[in-house]
Amino acid sequence: MIIGIDLGTTNSLAAYYTPEGPKIIPNRLGKKLTPSVVSMDEEEQIYVGDTAVERNLLYPGSTASVFKRDMGSKKQFKLLHKSFTAEELSSFVLRALKEDAEHYLGEEVTEAVISVPAYFNDARRRATKKAGELAGLKVERIISEPTAAAIAYGLYQNKEHARFLVFDLGGGTFDVSILEHFDTILEVRAVAGDNFLGGEDFTMVLEEMFFEKYPQFNRLTLDEKTLRHIHKQAELCKLGFSEGRKSSMECKIGDEIFPLSVDLVRYEGACGELLDKIRHPVKRSLSDAHIRLSDIDKVVLVGGATKSPVVRRFVSRLFKALPDTNINPDEAVALGAAVQGAMKERKDSIREVILTDVCPFTLGTEVVREWERGQYENGVFCPIIDRNTVIPASRTERLYTVHDNQTKIRINVLQGESRFAANNLSLGELTIDVPSGKAGEESVDVTYTYDINSILEVEVTVLSTGKKEKQVFCGRDVDMSEEEIKERLDTLAYLKIHPRDREENKYLLLLGERIYEESLGEKRQYIESALHKYEKALNSYDNGVIEEAKEEFKKFLEELEDFE
Repeated sequence: MIIGIDLGTTNSLAAYYTPEGPKIIPNRLGKKLTPSVVSMDEEEQIYVGDTAVERNLLYPGSTASVFKRDMGSKKQFKLLHKSFTAEELSSFVLRALKEDAEHYLGEEVTEAVISVPAYFNDARRRATKKAGELAGLKVERIISEPTAAAIAYGLYQNKEHARFLVFDLGGGTFDVSILEHFDTILEVRAVAGDNFLGGEDFTMVLEEMFFEKYPQFNRLTLDEKTLRHIHKQAELCKLGFSEGRKSSMECKIGDEIFPLSVDLVRYEGACGELLDKIRHPVKRSLSDAHIRLSDIDKVVLVGGATKSPVVRRFVSRLFKALPDTNINPDEAVALGAAVQGAMKERKDSIREVILTDVCPFTLGTEVVREWERGQYENGVFCPIIDRNTVIPASRTERLYTVHDNQTKIRINVLQGESRFAANNLSLGELTIDVPSGKAGEESVDVTYTYDINSILEVEVTVLSTGKKEKQVFCGRDVDMSEEEIKERLDTLAYLKIHPRDREENKYLLLLGERIYEESLGEKRQYIESALHKYEKALNSYDNGVIEEAKEEFKKFLEELEDFE
């Protein structure tokens, strides 16, 4: 059996699929949610979940939490005398979920679908897969949290063409994804987010309000145990707003009790900066998907932090509509991951659906750019496959030598959005020899082909000699042999054909060129403008844009011939 796991910043949980639908697996304490907290005692015994939470209040130096934000980094978390990475701590959480599932289901569990924020880059996804392997699980797939939530809501079962926005605010990360459903395809149109924005930040607002009221205390002078106590009380105060428009907290420092009472309007005002940070990813996802807010048919809330009245009020105002909250926001992702696991097992009761994905980050390379004649800037990022391009995809960029007598061109394969190469993630590099000559005389075509399994093939071709160098970079949850990867890339060879070279596009361009040559004066300018517009669409490599432009250009040519 393949179980679905939502490995969260604050809480984690597992689910499995039954003939009646997906169900949450209770943990050893009979609870659905397992806090993503890890603690270790003096005998090096590891504790996970609620037990670790309680130990955190008593022995803060032996406990770690919110480590999901540092997945894929080299940051070390110290528990007493031992240090752990975020992926090692996550493996303890995953092992606990695995053991609880085995106890509940009465059978061994060796496979899982694990969710990650849509905005996680390849390093963070690889770290998540590694955590699963350390926990003794074969990770069948890494699935984006919004996509999993969309599956849980049964969005793929909608009969009509529709667009959905999944608003996923968890304990430590924020994602917004736009998905489009048509027929049996659930396509991710765009993703955006913030890996350092979540429910924990809304808790911190109440902590700051407490310190503002009692300036005699500060984080530098209070001991770790007291700080943990204040944080816990702030968390309870935040949850209290679900019961009414006022909430309070009481912190015991020394022998005294220090209370804080907050009304919802004041708290909402204090959260203004956090709410503003939410707007940017929403706007960016809509812009990248090339759609308006009014084009969205349904807004779905996912993640425990969306249960906050402050967040729900803000979302309702932002989208001018009440969001869908039919499924518990804490459980939607795990339920969807379980359904995805059942799809991989090809369960008879599951309707087969094609899930498409996008590149969450831009893929490109490092170049030297000439801004003015003779003046160059090093370390500039040159995008090749833009973020939110539907995958699989293939794009080509032509690069030239910069120096006289240059004999090599180095391709630094990068992932990110900064215009400076050094600020982006390097996935690796390859080098190719070019004939010596004057600067700009030699050139190479660099082709990136990116597969839905996160296999990136980089092919570099020297135009003057035809020499080629090729390298494959694997990320996320790739568990394929070299032969399987080669076979997969061979099936994507068609993507490397430029749209202008496909027969129908070539025919229309030739037809347009012929009519242009036969025309004169203003009519010629009119045709040239239409040709330029169509060529620009072809150069975008976006199938949707190309298809729309092709129909428009065909109609233009037909009207022109009718006029003739």
